[in-house]
Order: sequence, then structure tokens, then C-alpha cells
Amino acid sequence: MQIGIIGAGKIGGTLTRKLAALGHDVRVANSRAPETLSDLAAETGATPVWAADAATDADLVIVSIPQKNVPDLAPGITSKARPGAPVVETNNYYPRQRDGRIAAIEDGTPESVWVAEQLGTPVFKVFNGINWRFLLENGAPAGTAGRIALPVAGADGPGKDTVFAIVEQLGFDPVDGGSLAESWRQQPGTPVYGANLDAGGVRRALAEASPERPAGFRAS
Repeated sequence: MQIGIIGAGKIGGTLTRKLAALGHDVRVANSRAPETLSDLAAETGATPVWAADAATDADLVIVSIPQKNVPDLAPGITSKARPGAPVVETNNYYPRQRDGRIAAIEDGTPESVWVAEQLGTPVFKVFNGINWRFLLENGAPAGTAGRIALPVAGADGPGKDTVFAIVEQLGFDPVDGGSLAESWRQQPGTPVYGANLDAGGVRRALAEASPERPAGFRAS
């Protein structure tokens, strides 16, 4: 599978390492020039590209950048992907620590719905609630007791099936997190966020989530 990754930080870089090791053809970009990713390319065999080219002919696109930087991406940045290619976004909104106030999210728009609006394309929310070290080191074969599960929110259909398959390949149990409108159930401060639960635990945590954003994850 050809995979384009926009963002080479903790999660984007980890996904580059893991997916390339699985044999996928990975193109990775950051906010700078491709040569700034030469070390990551040498380590993984991934191809560093400009952000505008990361999605070209991709079967899957992953956007993993700070929430506040999403509007700065070029319009249509994912549009060069192959028809039907799912777009994953791994972001979280941290208004006090990093992103500042984003009015629509403060007013109740789920974070990933806002990202989809900025990108101009539907997205799937996954990988936002697992620490990068666990993502890198704690994948396990299917059927392993206590295998970490990851919720996936987004529209049902072939795109979600593709995302489920990638999560499985990485060594985690994919759990249906509902539609993108329900993706607030896995935002920061919810029971599932950072909890490293198994599949049953993830389902229970999603069901227990409240749409009210915790005070620590609001701008004020």
C-alpha cells in the first residue's frame, strides 16, 4: 500500500517507522524541506517529500500535525490521493498547552469534524489517544490477552475497513468508535484517552464518555 504521511513528529514519525517496516511504500513530509527528514528516511526507507506531494497516488493519507497548524495546510492537500483513499487524522486540541483558542471547538464542534472542515474532506480519527512509545513498542499479535485496542471514528464503508486493517497490522485491536460526529468520545479528557484498554474496555469507555469538554482541555 502507498501511504502518505503529513507530519513527522512523535506520532507521524512512529507511524512512518512502523508502516515502512511492514513493507508499505511510505512518503513522509514535515513543514520544511524534504532534506530535513534525511535521517528518518535513512532509518526507515521512507521517501521524504514536500507536504504538497505526500498524498499523491496514496491509498491512505495520515495527517499528524498540531491542531493549530491544520488551517495552514495548502488547500486540497489530500486531493491527489487515489479515489476513495481514507484520510486519517491523529490530532488533539490542546488550547492551553499549544494550540490557543479555536472558537468552533470551544463551542462544541468535535475536534475531528473541525479538521475535516479545514481539509475539505471526510476523515477518520485514530491514533490520537495512544502515547507514541506504546504505538511503537506495544503492538501484539491478534488474540494476545490484553492487546491494546484503538477506537476508530468515521463513516462506515471501505475507507473505515482500510483503517481497521492498518490498525490490525500495527498490532492493535480496532474498535468502531462510531461516526465522525461521535469522535468526541475519544478526545482528550475522555475515559478512553491514554488508557491503553483492551477492546472491551474501549467499548465501555466510549459509552461512558461525556460530550462536555473537561475544564483542563478548554481555553478558559
